[in-house]
Amino acid sequence: METKKKLSFLDRFLTVWILLAMVVGVLIGYFFPNFANILNSLSVGTTSIPIAIGLILMMYPPLAKVRYEEIGKAQGGKKPFGVAILYNWFVGPVVMFLLAILLLNDYPHYMIGVILVGLARCIAMVLVWNDIADGDRDYVAVLVALNAIWQVLTYSIFAYIFIKIFPSIFGINTKDITLNISIKEIAVSVFIYLGIPFIAGIFTRLLLVKKNGREWYEKNFVPKISPITLIALLFTVIVMFSLKGKYIVTLPLHVVRVAIPLALYFAIMFLITFFTSYKLKYNYPEIVTTALTAASNDFELAIAVAVATFGLDSGEAFATVIGPLIEVPVMLFLVNVALFLRKKLYSYQEKTTTER
Repeated sequence: METKKKLSFLDRFLTVWILLAMVVGVLIGYFFPNFANILNSLSVGTTSIPIAIGLILMMYPPLAKVRYEEIGKAQGGKKPFGVAILYNWFVGPVVMFLLAILLLNDYPHYMIGVILVGLARCIAMVLVWNDIADGDRDYVAVLVALNAIWQVLTYSIFAYIFIKIFPSIFGINTKDITLNISIKEIAVSVFIYLGIPFIAGIFTRLLLVKKNGREWYEKNFVPKISPITLIALLFTVIVMFSLKGKYIVTLPLHVVRVAIPLALYFAIMFLITFFTSYKLKYNYPEIVTTALTAASNDFELAIAVAVATFGLDSGEAFATVIGPLIEVPVMLFLVNVALFLRKKLYSYQEKTTTER
């Protein structure tokens, strides 16, 4: 399969690694029940030092990969930036919010975790999906950079609104869950787990690209730091599930409950963004880039904020971990949908290119 060939070994089997991490975590929790006490002994207040380090390291590589220098290109050309911004920053969070309250209102902790995922716009894996689907590489670089900056500035505000204010409008009571959560606490979490790696990532890129060139940076430095994200993610999953070992019997059903709104979100956002852009007569590379960016999410950020705000063994944190578990199979399917649609809708362009 062509799509699998373009994925790295680690990315291709991301779902498998996360499933294995879940199993290892449950086994640790079962055979070493004192593990939680050891972890708590390494905490300052409510913050676990090992987990904090792991979450910051998890966010650093994606943010160091972002091509911030590409943002200037947003001023030129007729790219569908309006569609991308609308669906990425406003429609996407609303769609995920509606799916969460419709399908998880009886599990409010999971509902909030899924909402946090919907607010986190993709800055990492979308680069992989875009490349496989033959999207516009310069355009996606600009969108990813804009997403990174947007999240630093607005994530805490959006999280507070969607968690504290919007649910009550729909008659859903989250008072007992969010009573002690303030916009300040979310902002602090975002600054620590997104702001610190964001600053480190942007300075790393600017300094090393200036010193050694962009080609060296992306071909030598980026591949070396990329595995850090997966290692830190798996570490977090192992610890999280070691604290939830007692739920092993009901766990599969809970995973399915959380996975359903996430999978629906991927499909809905991809299709409505793709066909909106198509109706506006943009070309295929721009359309697929816009659609994949709108359908993808920054699960690392959602996990970090959920863990920092609600706790490592919370339902909110559990729900955010399900995101990367299903991301690879669902997004690979959507990439193939995109390639199928290109053949059906843009066959005349391919014939013209072949003739030339």
